[in-house]
Amino acid sequence: MGRGRSEAQSLRHPLCPRRAGARIDLPRLSPLVTPKLAIPEIGEVLAKVASAKDAGAALSGYNPPHAGYRALKERLAKLRENHPTQPSVRLPKGPILRVGMKDPRVPLIRARFNLAKDADNQTVYDERVASAVAAFQKEKGLPDTGVLNAQTVAALSGPSVMQRESELIANMERWRWLPADLGSRHIMVNVPEYRLQLMEGRHVVHETRVIVGKEQSQTPIFSENMKYLVVNPSWTIPPSIMKKEILPALANDPSYAARKGYKVIRRGNQISVQQPPGERNALGYVKFMFPNQHAVYLHDTPNRNLFSASKRALSHGCVRVDKPFALAEEIMGKDGKWTEQKLRGLIGKGERYVHLTDPLPVHLAYFTVAIDEKGEMKKFEDIYGLDRKVRAALNLAE
Repeated sequence: MGRGRSEAQSLRHPLCPRRAGARIDLPRLSPLVTPKLAIPEIGEVLAKVASAKDAGAALSGYNPPHAGYRALKERLAKLRENHPTQPSVRLPKGPILRVGMKDPRVPLIRARFNLAKDADNQTVYDERVASAVAAFQKEKGLPDTGVLNAQTVAALSGPSVMQRESELIANMERWRWLPADLGSRHIMVNVPEYRLQLMEGRHVVHETRVIVGKEQSQTPIFSENMKYLVVNPSWTIPPSIMKKEILPALANDPSYAARKGYKVIRRGNQISVQQPPGERNALGYVKFMFPNQHAVYLHDTPNRNLFSASKRALSHGCVRVDKPFALAEEIMGKDGKWTEQKLRGLIGKGERYVHLTDPLPVHLAYFTVAIDEKGEMKKFEDIYGLDRKVRAALNLAE
């Protein structure tokens, strides 16, 4: 279960309205969650609400304007409408039940469907219980026979309505961490989905798989503007990897750097290690730069076989992109000047910087629940436990 109420309350922002993540003190949630929050002044909000003809509409105006947020909000309203007082239940395993049979689990089923007071013998699996089970089976896409089998027991014992609500609310909350204006053209990386999308308006113009940070070296959550690409990048190994991997390896084997093709640079008492451009380089042949406090970016990788894995939390924190030159052409090639072929033609010619005409917003986001364009709900693993932390901060059900 989540943390206690006192800790959850300590993560809340005490005054700000429910806009742009202001309900949670994000630095205390994680040092890797660093969006730039557009939090309005309290006096401004109070004055606007007080003078508005419709105070509710004025307050709603502070909610995220994004279609993804609205879709989750609509799904939450539908869930509450269809299951206003539905209790949760955990059914133990047992025999298949048909009408007329008795079983000690039947009272639990009656409670689940609010039928507890509708029978003299609570342990009898009667017509009313079977009808309620059949309706539930139909809702879940199961054969609506009314027979309680193992598949139906598993469905009944799934997440409660309260838990499903908390998942939706926690993901709605994370939409508040994004800018109100994502950019008419922007990149959205959903870390738990291992997916990058280049958007123009509400249309996906390019989509690709990505590899994100391991649990021990998580990809941070923030927004920043991409300004340039680097073809044939060199890689200066960051301090965290130096400390954990490179320095111990050098201490054990003085020839380690030479074998790996690394260049050791000494400046006084300081030492840095750089990997020159080439096919062995950890960044591959191209990286996409959006300068930020975490020194994280999108880049190619020589280990392209890893994109076939279903779970791709495998990097040191940066986001590795499948088929990066195809993405580069989509970003740079609108005027035909920088095609994939031309960009690939720079390989092997030393580091080359290619600047964007206009900055391109990049959003590294974290959604474990999303509604797709067909209106179907998609769920992704909470790979960093961030969803759990948000639910705890908001005192939501686990």
